Amino acid sequence: MVNVIPTQLRAQFALRLSALYGQEVPAYTTLLDVTATINAETLRATGADAERYGSIDRVTAERHGAIRVGNAREMSQVATIFGAMGMYPVGFYDLRDTASSSIPVVSTAFRPIEQDELAINPFRVFTSMLVASDRRFFDEDLGGRLTEFLDRRTLFPHELLELAGKAEADGGLSEDDAATFLDLATSSFALSGDPIDRAWYRELEAVSAVAADIGGVSSTHINHLTPRVLDIDLLHSRMEERGVAMIDTIQGPPRMSGPGLLLRQTSFRALNEERMFADEDGRLESGHLRVRFGEVEARGAAATVLGRSRYDTYLERSENRGSGRETARWASLVPESEADWLAEDLAYFSFRTTGLSPTPTDRTRGLVDLVESGFVAADPIVYEDFLPKSAAGIFRSNLEADGTRISENAATSFDADSMAGVLGRTLHDPYAIYSAIRDASVTKLERHLGLTSPLACPWRT
Repeated sequence: MVNVIPTQLRAQFALRLSALYGQEVPAYTTLLDVTATINAETLRATGADAERYGSIDRVTAERHGAIRVGNAREMSQVATIFGAMGMYPVGFYDLRDTASSSIPVVSTAFRPIEQDELAINPFRVFTSMLVASDRRFFDEDLGGRLTEFLDRRTLFPHELLELAGKAEADGGLSEDDAATFLDLATSSFALSGDPIDRAWYRELEAVSAVAADIGGVSSTHINHLTPRVLDIDLLHSRMEERGVAMIDTIQGPPRMSGPGLLLRQTSFRALNEERMFADEDGRLESGHLRVRFGEVEARGAAATVLGRSRYDTYLERSENRGSGRETARWASLVPESEADWLAEDLAYFSFRTTGLSPTPTDRTRGLVDLVESGFVAADPIVYEDFLPKSAAGIFRSNLEADGTRISENAATSFDADSMAGVLGRTLHDPYAIYSAIRDASVTKLERHLGLTSPLACPWRT
């Protein structure tokens, strides 16, 4: 009998993972405290505007985690575990060429895709997979030994995978099975106390600290667990005031008067964590690693293909960061007004009637006119996904060294279709998800207005 549905499994897992990470990384608890205080202050100061991009209940519950795995088998198993919680792979991110540092991974994000599910609990996990066959990072000898190491290890117990498959097939689990599933899933992402082979870890670390974190240990773990804040600039300074060292920059578009487009992220710096190392002679010694950090994010509106191309243009023009001109560059490409976003088709919106009754003449006007006249409300659709250069920037800011790469060597070809093959399931296109939400709202609006022909919309011209 199914008593616990995937939505409940997801919500309970997010809570358990947050509690676990708070125990492992105490600075994360400070981050949550500061985030909650700023969100409450913002809500008091701006009222309903603070909830324009999601209710405060949703924002408070919101988390995104990050994990790293080593090969296709492990990635497929992760997909099964998250599939049990109503989380689907969305988007493809290739971080190998997004930074000067050595980050030999490709990624996707597991998350809910339905609006009602996102509103209940939008938990998402950015999941990266090592590409051990990429000869720019790993020569044939090291790549072969790394592949063998990854093939030998077991990240997830068989019982967990069995229960995950059962939950997907049956639409949930019994209470007893759900408790077992949650226990096993949470413990699978806990930081292991197993000794680390010092020589093997350091060999990988010389190539890439990210590779060592994935392939130099016997298990996986949470790399960060990210809350959502309504004023990320204020959080950055408040954390510093609390004595927590932050990375130098906020990744993503510059600050706007409101939430803006896409996503802005920052983090506190990776902290020294005590780990046990095993030397070649079998002797155990205590040491430290700096691989885990505390990220926080501010989410804006989902950008259309055109809006995203404006962001890409901004990045191309902003190679010399810190010049003080980033905000002006962004403003020259993207206006601050949501009305302009709609008119220029830069962001996704959902549409609804406001209660005012348009005249027959009004009904013949285009969507932008109906919004400007107050007959129709345009609600921005929250950006639920990620930015590869921002993710790489967060990774890079928390690395102690860039590692090494030989760019002239052969790169392993890997794209969205390759990721779908690894996962053995559909890899969802984020633009298609946002478009479907927008189009469904327009269809409903056209029916409500009694229109016999489609509304004129910016994206239909």
